[in-house]
Amino acid sequence: MHNRRKFLKQSLLATGALLTSQSILAEEPDVAKKLTILHTNDVHSRLEPFPKDDPKNPGLGGVEARAEVIKQIRAEEDHILLLDAGDIFQGTPYFNIYKGEPEIKAMAAMGYDAATMGNHDFDAGLENFATQLHHASFPIVVCNYDFTGTPMEFKYQPYKIFKKGKLKIGVTGVGIEGKGLIPDNLFGNTKYLDPIENASKIATMLKKEKSCDMVICLSHLGYKYVDNKISDIVLAKETENIDLILGGHTHTFMNAPDSYLNKNGNTVFVNQVGWAGIQLGRLDFEFSKSSKKNLAKSHTVVISKKTRE
Repeated sequence: MHNRRKFLKQSLLATGALLTSQSILAEEPDVAKKLTILHTNDVHSRLEPFPKDDPKNPGLGGVEARAEVIKQIRAEEDHILLLDAGDIFQGTPYFNIYKGEPEIKAMAAMGYDAATMGNHDFDAGLENFATQLHHASFPIVVCNYDFTGTPMEFKYQPYKIFKKGKLKIGVTGVGIEGKGLIPDNLFGNTKYLDPIENASKIATMLKKEKSCDMVICLSHLGYKYVDNKISDIVLAKETENIDLILGGHTHTFMNAPDSYLNKNGNTVFVNQVGWAGIQLGRLDFEFSKSSKKNLAKSHTVVISKKTRE
C-alpha cells in the first residue's frame, strides 16, 4: 500500500512538472532571429589601400584591412551574409596585368557568399570573367542577363538561397543595360532582359514558392538618375517581394539605407557604399513571428588599418 501511494505521488509530481514545462514552453517569448548583412560595391580592383598622401582617401581601403574587419564581425555574430554588387574589376594595374585573378581570390579568401556583375566586369571579355570564376568560392547571381551561347552560360545563377540558422534568405541580382555602356564585342551574345520584370518574378518565386524569410537583390543599375533610366529607386517602387536592394554603379556613399514602398505598399530598403572598398556596409536585421523583419541597426564601417568597428 505504501509503495502504491509513493508511486501515485511520484506520478502526480511528474505530471505536474510536465504540465508546468509545457506551460512555460507555451508562454516562451517570440525570440527574434538576427542576420547581419555585410556588403561592398564598385571595389574596382583596389586591392591595396590608397596612398597615405592621397588628397581624398589617404590610407583608406585595401583587402587586408577589410578582411580584418570581416573577421572581427564574424567572431561576434552567428549569422552573416557577405555580398558584392558588381564592378569587381578595373581601376588599378592589378587588373591590367592579372585580369581579375587576385580580386576573385581575395573575395574567396574573405568568404563572400555571392556577387553580381557590373559593367566593368566585362572589360576583359566574358571568356576572361568566366575563367577567373574558377578561383571563386561564391556564385555570380544575375537574373536579367541571358548568357546562352556565351562563355558565361553555365557560370552564373539567377538566384541563390542561403540558410542562416532557421532563416532562409533568397539572393538575386540585376545588371545594367550594356548598350552604349559596354562595347558590343565585350557584351557579345549576352541578352539584356527587363530588370524590373525579372527581379520581381524571381523575388515572388523566392517568397511564395521557396518560403524565403527575406529577398535581397544585388543591383548594378545605379542608385538614381535625373532621367527615366531604371535605377534602384525605380526597382524598389516597381517590383514586389524584394526586401533589400544593395546597389552599385553610381558610387553613391550612403550613411544609412533609404526606404521606399513597393507596388504592394511594403517597405524596401536601398543601400550603397561608394566605391574602392573604402567602406563596408553593415545592416543588422531581426526576425520574429510577430514583427516579421526589422532593421535593428545600420552603419558603414570605414576601412583602414586603424579601423575599429
